[in-house]
Order: sequence, then structure tokens, then C-alpha cells
Amino acid sequence: MSRIGNRILSIPENVTVTVDGNKVTVKGPKGELSTEVNKNITVKAEDGKVEVTRKNDNFKNFHGTANANIENMIVGVTKGFEKKLEMVGVGYRFKVSGNKIDVSAGFSHPILVDVPEGITIECPSNTELFIRGIDKQLVGEFAANIRKIRKPEPYKGKGIRYADEHVNRKVGKKAA
Repeated sequence: MSRIGNRILSIPENVTVTVDGNKVTVKGPKGELSTEVNKNITVKAEDGKVEVTRKNDNFKNFHGTANANIENMIVGVTKGFEKKLEMVGVGYRFKVSGNKIDVSAGFSHPILVDVPEGITIECPSNTELFIRGIDKQLVGEFAANIRKIRKPEPYKGKGIRYADEHVNRKVGKKAA
């Protein structure tokens, strides 16, 4: 039984959810998002609540996914999503200029990354980067691509990591 799919979502006051066939659109104070659900999943938005149902048990995985995606859209247009990245290492830094991020991560050349539309970047210091947006998938994927440039290594902990990430450190030569 899909427990995530069966939950009923409440719609905040300043958010409108419209369903047109299998396309769900959510409008709120921060923007507008839309997604298409599987044709075997039905979405009803009425009386300030969203209910997602499926035709039969063959579509349990689509049922929970559709419910979670609609909830993420509602949260995105009201509060938004944020990922914080930190850089650890001598000479490692972020530099934001317009719509590009200049990442110096110990390579012989700086790496330029284009910021996709729908994402805002804030760099309060050289080693911190805030990624904000209303689309959870886009924010998470962009943060993962930035982190992939130089993953944290286990001996000194140098690299790009999420702010809440714990890097397991190895002892190295001292263990012998």
C-alpha cells in the first residue's frame, strides 16, 4: 500500500492548483511550476486539498511519486528550496560574476559553470555558496553538479561539500 500516495495535501491560501487532464500546475507567490503525471493517476484539487488516486495496484510507484512531486511544487512556490555548499582547501574559492560561477578547486585552470534559469546564487564568502530556487529537482541537481567538480577526499577533507555533510576521515600513514 502506498502511504505517501494516499496522504491528502493541503493547499495554502496564496497558492492555486489547477489540473488539466494529466497536467498539474501550481501557482504561488514565488512562481509557477507544472508537471505531468502518469495517465493512470488521477489528481483532484478542490476545497483547499489535493487528492491523488490510482486506477489499480499496478501503479503504486507512480502514485507515491506523483503525490511527492505535487507536494514539492507546493512547498517550492511558497517557501522555495536551498542548498548550501562549502569549499575546504587552501586556494579553493567560489566567485560569482553575473550568470556564471568561477570555481577554483586546485586545478591548473578555473572552471566556469553557467547558472541555469530559475536558480539564484549567493556567495557570502569565498568558500560558501547558496543555491536557491523553486524547483527542488533543479536545485538539487545543480548543487550535485557543482559538488562533482571536486568531491571531498577522505584524508585531508579538501573539496566541495554540502554544509550538513560529514566526511569520514581516514588516518593515512599513521595507521601503520
